[in-house]
Amino acid sequence: SSLRNGNRCGVKRTLSSSHAALIDSRANKDMEKVVSKYPDRFRAYWVINPNYPERIPDEIAQFSESSGFVGFKFLSDYHKYPITSPRYEPALRYADENGLLVLMHTWGNSRYDSPKLVEKLAEKYHRAIFLMGHSGYGEWAKSIQVARDYPNVYLELCAAYRVNGIIDWMVQEAGSHKILFGTDLPWFDPHYGIGCVLFSRITDEDRHNILHRNAEKLLRSHL
Repeated sequence: SSLRNGNRCGVKRTLSSSHAALIDSRANKDMEKVVSKYPDRFRAYWVINPNYPERIPDEIAQFSESSGFVGFKFLSDYHKYPITSPRYEPALRYADENGLLVLMHTWGNSRYDSPKLVEKLAEKYHRAIFLMGHSGYGEWAKSIQVARDYPNVYLELCAAYRVNGIIDWMVQEAGSHKILFGTDLPWFDPHYGIGCVLFSRITDEDRHNILHRNAEKLLRSHL
């Protein structure tokens, strides 16, 4: 289904985490099988679950030995530990030391992953690349400010593109070079998300930045 949708939308490469790994991080290895089978179409994020801190050092070791992964995925609102928790520190240090991507579910005014907490991480870890999944949904001004002020923080559009005018505002205040396209598959159809970018009141240069150029830049060493 992802390949069919991707072909229809002109998607050249998909980055995803394993949904099963969001519950049991041992399922991360399943994504390695997907990437191995379709190396020209998929890359993956390795889920870090803070509910099992005793597993995290081994998870990082497995990540370092696996192919096709570009960084880590945090789902703090569901795992119920803030992104600033010491339980995440081993993964954050490793990401910082190796300049990896960290895709985080972020939500406005959340005590687990609000844009204010993202800012705390950006102040501490300068080489890790923080992708704000959902762009801190609802707390837009703060999210935009954090992405604008910190070179290693990016707004990611999954679900956020549903808000009328939000892409225009992000481009105006943070710049299109700080925005990444995302779909939230399988919950939202990528055709709709692409349409939101195409029909925003932005330039074609902005559209190219959001839909592929920024990702190509961040993923250059992984492709």
